[in-house]
Amino acid sequence: MITAHCSLDLLGSVAALCVCDLSPAQCDVNCCCDPDCSSVDFSVFSACSVPVVTGDSQFCSQKAVIYSLNFTANPPQRVFELVDQINPSIFCIHITNYKPALSFINPEVPDENNFDTLMKTSDGFTLNAESYISFTTKLDIPTAAKYEYGVPLQTSDSFLRFPSSLTSSLCTDNNPAAFLVNQAVKCTRKINLEQCEEIEALSMAFYSSPEILRVFTLQVPITVQSIVIQSLNKTLTRREDTDVLQPTLVNAGHFSLCVNVVLEVKYSLTYTDAGEVTKADLSFLLGTVSSVVVPLQQKFEIHFLQENTQPVPLSGNPGYVVGLPLAAGFQLTGALPCQLVAQKVKSLLWGQGFPDYVAPFGNSQAQDMLDWVPIHFITQSFNRKHFVLQDSCQLPGALVIEVKWTKYGSLLNPQAKIVNVTANLISSSFPEANSGNERTILISTAVTFVDVSAPAEAGFRAPPAINARLPFNFFFPFV
Repeated sequence: MITAHCSLDLLGSVAALCVCDLSPAQCDVNCCCDPDCSSVDFSVFSACSVPVVTGDSQFCSQKAVIYSLNFTANPPQRVFELVDQINPSIFCIHITNYKPALSFINPEVPDENNFDTLMKTSDGFTLNAESYISFTTKLDIPTAAKYEYGVPLQTSDSFLRFPSSLTSSLCTDNNPAAFLVNQAVKCTRKINLEQCEEIEALSMAFYSSPEILRVFTLQVPITVQSIVIQSLNKTLTRREDTDVLQPTLVNAGHFSLCVNVVLEVKYSLTYTDAGEVTKADLSFLLGTVSSVVVPLQQKFEIHFLQENTQPVPLSGNPGYVVGLPLAAGFQLTGALPCQLVAQKVKSLLWGQGFPDYVAPFGNSQAQDMLDWVPIHFITQSFNRKHFVLQDSCQLPGALVIEVKWTKYGSLLNPQAKIVNVTANLISSSFPEANSGNERTILISTAVTFVDVSAPAEAGFRAPPAINARLPFNFFFPFV
């Protein structure tokens, strides 16, 4: 048993594994392995938050330190025990010959001191600032039957070029567009305004003329969807047609302008689950360049959309990108409150525009409103087991319509006449279901016709009556 008055250095690297030591040069409460804690601090400890500290769990045998507190001592002391733990797994490391292999290597960040050393170990890259110089290297065409993530998009003669910046902000056209890799870059291009008509990277044809290979054999043409023209005062005008325009040098007095210069390029590629590119759309922003804006800044974007799906805009992958909106949403649930369900069921039973009156005869006129039969509405509620359930929900379950009719008119040709209509909405109490549970409720509608005709009675004339009036004093003096 080793007590606190011994040095923690005896434990070697295991003592350094103190996960509760969060405050540098300060004692963390209930952290028994914190080397900054003293006996005064132990007096306010209640227990060790991390009682056992172990080494690397990948080894078959590893050192472990068991921490505890001795409150009987005055002042209280920290007690720790160094033990050997055996890993029961058969897949464990017995001896390691290369210890750095057990952890990730911290990358060396380039700075002014080690930049030259890192340059010697790298494979090298081009520092050519003239990005419009033709790139003659051709990528090897893959032999797979479909595109995979990160594979360069092939064209009929090379690959789809996606300009980007490498070692500086200058554009280079040697970067291939990769399958399913969404990109949005800005770069600067140094141009000679007098030669703007000869620079391919300023022309629409440089981006729209290649044909992307669908699956390395079939070709998919690039379709220009929209062309927006930006003037010198930043006003935007969308062209009606999508014809390819060429950069043109125009002399305006003492100034030279180059019109129809590509400022922004946006690719939108549609692909299938089988790794095939089925559609390629392209949008341009063209502008006018003067000697004032040289060098020229261009923007390039490429997005991949899966076929038969609705794209979801992102604000970064995975971190947020400055300037993009914050992603927010609503938590939707399939559960509905009782009152809303009752209203929905009630409207379903009543239907649209439930009437208030019923015509007594089949040919009743609308203007004879006093002859029409009003509908009597009744609402009934039934509680299961003859008591009101706690947290119960009253839901309509049935709509029963009773129509009373009678035979009207001559016995030789009686006519059906409606004399009374009653609509009875019956509700029942149901216990509210817990979240995530579902309940099926059966609703029904019934219509019954009741014949209230009375038996026919024969009619007779009233018997004759004598209407004789005698004088007032006819029986005087007897009466």
